[in-house]
Amino acid sequence: MQFFSPYLTLTNFLASLGVKPGYIIGLDSATSALEGTAKYLQGKELRTGGIAPSLTARLLNAVNHLPDDLIKKISTWSGWLDASSPRVLEEVRSETISRWVVKQYPQRPYPAAMIGSTNGAAVHLCAALGIPWLPQTFLTCVRHSVDTDDPKPGLAWSKIRAQRLLQRNPDLWAYQMHDPNQDRLKVPRVTYFRTKRTRLGRRFKQFLKENLEPGATIFLLECQYTWLSTHIGDRHVFQFGGKGGLFPEEYFQPSQLIADFLERQGSKHRQWNPPTPDGRWPESEWGFEPALREDVNEFARQYGFRVRRIVFDYPQDLSPLVADLYRWWYQQRGLPSDRLFVESFVYLQPWWTLRLGLVPFWTVFNDRMSAAKLNLYLDKARPFEEIYLTLFSNGINSLGMASIEEWRSILARAGDRGQFIGVDEQKYPRDLASFVRHYTDLKKLKGRYPMPEPLNLDQLDIFLARVGDRHLVQWLEQ
Repeated sequence: MQFFSPYLTLTNFLASLGVKPGYIIGLDSATSALEGTAKYLQGKELRTGGIAPSLTARLLNAVNHLPDDLIKKISTWSGWLDASSPRVLEEVRSETISRWVVKQYPQRPYPAAMIGSTNGAAVHLCAALGIPWLPQTFLTCVRHSVDTDDPKPGLAWSKIRAQRLLQRNPDLWAYQMHDPNQDRLKVPRVTYFRTKRTRLGRRFKQFLKENLEPGATIFLLECQYTWLSTHIGDRHVFQFGGKGGLFPEEYFQPSQLIADFLERQGSKHRQWNPPTPDGRWPESEWGFEPALREDVNEFARQYGFRVRRIVFDYPQDLSPLVADLYRWWYQQRGLPSDRLFVESFVYLQPWWTLRLGLVPFWTVFNDRMSAAKLNLYLDKARPFEEIYLTLFSNGINSLGMASIEEWRSILARAGDRGQFIGVDEQKYPRDLASFVRHYTDLKKLKGRYPMPEPLNLDQLDIFLARVGDRHLVQWLEQ
């Protein structure tokens, strides 16, 4: 019997008009990267904060002055409101998502397209080349209450729901993530399911056939980042913890560090009690599911496209290469190349980056590892006269979070000017208004430059030949 749902029919129709399916989370890395890339190719800025960003920022500034415990509750319940009913998992369709994705992009000839892992630096790479990015991964959140520090009793519930999703989407894997550290304010009432596609599907193929120039290049973006996870069922993986200040192994080993953290959070537990991992799997948010590669290769052979793999181990490994590409590009254009703009997690502004003549460096999160990799880049790079830095606020002093003093020390490395963009230093990491202020404050910076014509692929190859194997990124011909 064919499954029919009025909700599904309406969602399909709206997706074909460019309306995001309600079960796709907006404040997520993949959605933000897609919207940032698409808006740039439309020749538009990515507005943040609705139709009146300045008013929204002022309202959130007022919220920032509420007691911390109340701000935490607001964060928890805002996540619950943004999530969907568990019933929606039966309505998720990969082709509906694809309809919405391709509708974001101008229908015109492109010399290349990028497909695969979510990555903030890749947004700026796509902007530089003037090409679209088709995501492999998306996030759906559903309302469900669990013990933050002992998720095992809830696995039977999530296994049933995940299988209902997967039965109707044979081209998807479900990567369920539960992070009791950085997502602590959300996971007590929200269950995270990230879906990863293993096939292009009809809509993506149609978009590529209609918009790629003859002999065009398909870049496969493959982040090899993995996590200790548990295989729950057919195409269903459970990931405990997530990219941040802790290594995967630390989530599964009792320690005084975790015991003290749980005590500070008022938990009845003193250690986490996750299911035993049975191997390393692609990390749910950033990792590449390799099954997609075979389908892309077959499609490219059939239609005469070239495939180039962009392979790296850690999400932030692409950031130094993209920053250096922009420095080189600015030099070719006769522009200053000593103004660094450090972006954080979902705070992505590719249009304003180029309009202001800034060199983009994307950091994965607000943790010490992300800060350390940024410092390592600054150790090796030619000095920057100006450094501007945004900071994502996740509402909690999570383990491994870099302090405001640590981020200030990075700004101090600027030769002339180091400045936070959209950060309330007293409220970080409970600075809810930073979500809007990173955009409104960025536009206040001085300096405007003409928007450039995109780099062509020959120019990209000239740059790659010049830098050689300096970066932790492989460019592989398929």
